[in-house]
Amino acid sequence: MPLPAGVYRADHVGSFLRPKAILETREKVESQAATAEDLRKVEDEHIATVVREQIENGLQSVTDGEYRRAWFHIDFLQHLAGVEKRGHVTSTNVTSHGMTPPRLVVVGKLGHPNPIQVDDFNYVNKQVEAVKASSGASQTVTAKVCIPSPTMVYFRGGRDAIDADAYPTLEPLFDDIAKAYQAELDDLYAAGCRFVQLDDTNLAYLCDEGMSKEAAQRHGKTPAELTQQCVDIINASISKRPKDMTIGIHLCRGNFRSQWFAQGGYEPVAETLFKGLNVDVYFLEFDDARSGDFSPLRHLPEDKIVVLGVMSSKKAELDDKEAMIERLKEAAGYCPRGLDQLCLSHQCGFSSTKEGNDLTVEEQWAKVRLEVEIAKQVWGDDLSQ
Repeated sequence: MPLPAGVYRADHVGSFLRPKAILETREKVESQAATAEDLRKVEDEHIATVVREQIENGLQSVTDGEYRRAWFHIDFLQHLAGVEKRGHVTSTNVTSHGMTPPRLVVVGKLGHPNPIQVDDFNYVNKQVEAVKASSGASQTVTAKVCIPSPTMVYFRGGRDAIDADAYPTLEPLFDDIAKAYQAELDDLYAAGCRFVQLDDTNLAYLCDEGMSKEAAQRHGKTPAELTQQCVDIINASISKRPKDMTIGIHLCRGNFRSQWFAQGGYEPVAETLFKGLNVDVYFLEFDDARSGDFSPLRHLPEDKIVVLGVMSSKKAELDDKEAMIERLKEAAGYCPRGLDQLCLSHQCGFSSTKEGNDLTVEEQWAKVRLEVEIAKQVWGDDLSQ
């Protein structure tokens, strides 16, 4: 069975370390010493570079590195009508840096007045074609768009973060979220995008005993009910996508300056996640013991793929090649079709926020090259098969 279009044996979650010029210009915009147009010009220049670097280092799924974002989710969701950023999320789980993520609130009727990612996709796709043309490369390369999961709109804030006048009950909000995402996917498809990845922390946080209890108290539902609710909202949001648009989902346990927020194996959500969620591919974190063992993969249907995040973007040193191969083989033992249902990646991006993880740019690319090398040893030179 072939891989879904746009998925490769050596894959990645999407973000790369931000160039200093982008960070400096972003600060100038915040202090009104530069304009948004100035920032976009700088971003364009460096996105062209990171597209080329991804391809040169062996990746075939190519993103803009999330260079246009300070946060993996906030910058996208603020473009929805009725959504604002106010304060910070309250949680018992914080990093040693004392950081807690910004809090999103729904202040009015939620809508999708304009395409959000289309211009960004068009620019990346143009750069992909330019690199292929200049290099004469014959391999397949796909421009991938990463956007936050629909659950990111409401889950961390709960009922208190949703305006009661706009939404006396939550079902109309969930309907409006789904319609907004349906519109965005329609716009992206019309622009030529064929692979969209949803980035979701909430299903992963429901695997953490403490965070799932917090969520249950915040929403007045059991963790199992919240898992099903998340799956239902995502399914509604992608329900009208064309058959030739691949949808992936990344479950993230937090990734801020090489630190994580949540821990716990996938067992609490696994059966609902794998059998109930209508995506084509799962990007799952398995880089250390906090992710649990591979046994939840026994619920994986035969027609779905897991991009196994056994490598780590959080540390500077290279992962052990033979250990990674053994981990892949161990995970394959739980999958109905074995290694054929698996691909390889790092557990998360290298820079889910603008701060980035604690490694250098060269260390980042060395990790990518090792990943490609491992994938070719396991699956062969054609990473699209």
